[in-house]
Amino acid sequence: MSITAIDKEYVAGTYGRFPLELVEGKGSIVKDTQGKEYIDMGTGIGVTAFGYCDEVWTEAVTRQAMKLQHTSNLYYTEPCASLAKLLCEKTGMKKVFFSNSGAEANECAIKVARKYSAEKKGPDCFQIITLGQSFHGRTLTTLAATGQDHFHKDFQPLTPGFVHVEANNVDALNAAVNGSTAGIMIEMVQGEGGVNPLTREFVAECARICKEQDIPLIVDEVQTGNGRTGKLYAYMHFGITPDIVSTAKGLGGGLPIGATMMGEKVQNVLKPGDHGSTYGGNPVCCAGALTVIERLTDDFLSSVRRKSGYVFSTLYNAPGIESVTGLGLMIGIKTTKPAKEVVNACMARGVLCLTAKDKVRLLPPLNISIEELSQALDVLKEVCAE
Repeated sequence: MSITAIDKEYVAGTYGRFPLELVEGKGSIVKDTQGKEYIDMGTGIGVTAFGYCDEVWTEAVTRQAMKLQHTSNLYYTEPCASLAKLLCEKTGMKKVFFSNSGAEANECAIKVARKYSAEKKGPDCFQIITLGQSFHGRTLTTLAATGQDHFHKDFQPLTPGFVHVEANNVDALNAAVNGSTAGIMIEMVQGEGGVNPLTREFVAECARICKEQDIPLIVDEVQTGNGRTGKLYAYMHFGITPDIVSTAKGLGGGLPIGATMMGEKVQNVLKPGDHGSTYGGNPVCCAGALTVIERLTDDFLSSVRRKSGYVFSTLYNAPGIESVTGLGLMIGIKTTKPAKEVVNACMARGVLCLTAKDKVRLLPPLNISIEELSQALDVLKEVCAE
């Protein structure tokens, strides 16, 4: 049986997979079972930040796996402690909770905000304001936080206590805040919602409200974080300091890890027994993550921004392309043709892209070469112009 046949027989049918079996990769290039090469402009939906089988990452992960692959959180391990220290030093956050995914990182963020507000203002203060077209995960609680109704179908009742307001609508935001508000949770760029950045005005208003009314500000950096937008975290483009930052995806470079970073106001909210994760802070995952964060220097992030400028300038006003949105190397392209048709045509020509709503989405490796980037964009432009 082929890989595809085995998968269809035994794996739960939750994914609309492309008819493509991938077997190995190096850098920005991945191969299928026939040996055909593809430039990967999706990186496992923003995960393999330094491409496939990056040597620094692979060496660190292998070395750690040969020493200690897992303990429980009843004990201390060096990779977990070192990663938490590095994240705090680079962000100004004070404490980190490690989990396994973005959804779990967001679950922790929500728990921290609710516990902080309940202790400060009472048990009736539990509502979290999120935005329309947001996406925060697929657990029942993070689905409830997600501001897209089609994700909610068939999974009712969801966790109560979430209010959705229109993104970039300052008046709607102010109208939603009341004495029950325990947190405001935003993505600086709404990835699954169509790769749409928030406005500086709206972000500034979120920060003002939270500061003045002692409401934790949560920034979901699951997809935007870890250098994806040309800053270490996307909120750094906007001149604000969140109280809670969640992240995952690119943090592990290919291994499952989530992190919830807590600022000064909420750093001591969680006490022993309040939260936990069997695999959280896994030493192998943390060893890989350290190699990612250590290399996201100012010079490297400048190169990400330069590549971003190249993508935007190359695609701007190209035939068949109506608009380009996003930040850094998190890019959404509105095409005249249906996005799925464009993605399929690119795949046939050796370039792997993604979709987000009605747009083609690009999340290339942060270290992709200009030559590979140019080659992929040429294919994309050809497909759109036909």
